[in-house]
Amino acid sequence: MISLKQFNESDAQGAQQAIAHCVAIETWQTELVAHRPYPDIEALHKVATELTAEWGKEALILALKAHPRIGERPMGESSEAQASRSEQAAVQDADQQSKEAIRLGNLLYEQRFQRVFLIRAKGRSPQDILAALEQRLQFSDAEDIEASVEQLREITALRLQEAIQ
Repeated sequence: MISLKQFNESDAQGAQQAIAHCVAIETWQTELVAHRPYPDIEALHKVATELTAEWGKEALILALKAHPRIGERPMGESSEAQASRSEQAAVQDADQQSKEAIRLGNLLYEQRFQRVFLIRAKGRSPQDILAALEQRLQFSDAEDIEASVEQLREITALRLQEAIQ
């Protein structure tokens, strides 16, 4: 975590490194950095949100490269892996039956949509995640892309909120 002052005063590379774990979409990172300096946290979050407005399937595909399957322990020491471990803590601590249901749901989802199931796990129980997974399996591809992009926006906003204060 860094302060807004540190973010504003960092060189472009340092500022981008501070937010790189928020989402694996380099254009979002570079544009957010380019808008500095921010007068306050609210302005930073407003611009960050505006920059997500045009996200669609292409942005989702880019971002999914850095997202592990829900319920799988993210490996490595990258900032993305560390963030995912923290966000998925409730799933990691779930009972074996819930973990297995999520694992099977992931397989069905990936067979149906050819991508990883994405959900903001932070603040959700394993049962909430499983219910959302089952619901999204009923969606059309277009509906699920829309739902996935919204989840990506939520994840990005939470990570930014935790990264810069």
